[in-house]
Amino acid sequence: MLIKQLSVFIENKEGRLEGVTQVLMEHNINIASFSLADTAEYGMLRMIVSDPDEGKRVLKEEGFSAKLTDVIAVKIPQKPGTLHEVLKVLFDAALSVEYMYTLATAGRDTSIIMKVSDLEKALELLKENGYAVCTAKEAYEINNNSNK
Repeated sequence: MLIKQLSVFIENKEGRLEGVTQVLMEHNINIASFSLADTAEYGMLRMIVSDPDEGKRVLKEEGFSAKLTDVIAVKIPQKPGTLHEVLKVLFDAALSVEYMYTLATAGRDTSIIMKVSDLEKALELLKENGYAVCTAKEAYEINNNSNK
C-alpha cells in the first residue's frame, strides 16, 4: 500500500518552517511524522499528514512549494536487527533506499517511512518476506488512534 508524503521546499529564512506548521494547524491538518533536511540555503520538509491532498493545496495557496510523493511505511518489531533485515531484503533485490524516517506509532512496533527506487517491487518483496505495511488510513491517522 502506497501512502502520500507531503514534501515542502523551504527557504532557510527565519519563520518559514513555523509558517508551514501554522498553515497546517489553521486547516486542522495533523502531522503524524516528519523529516527535515537542510543545506545552507533551503530545507526539504517531508511529512505524513492527516490530509495530504488538502495540505498540499493550502500550502500552495500560501506560496509554499509543496508536492506529494508516494512512499511506503513498513511495520517492524522493536528488537535488535529488524531494520537491518528489512534493508537486506531490499538490498538483495538491488533496490536502493533514497531516504527513510520513522512514523509515530501508538503500539509496540515501529513503522518506517521509506522512499525506495521501485516502490511496487519493494511492497511485493516485503509481503513475500512477512512484513506488513501501513495502509494510508493507518499512516494518516496514526496519532488519532493513540487517543482511543
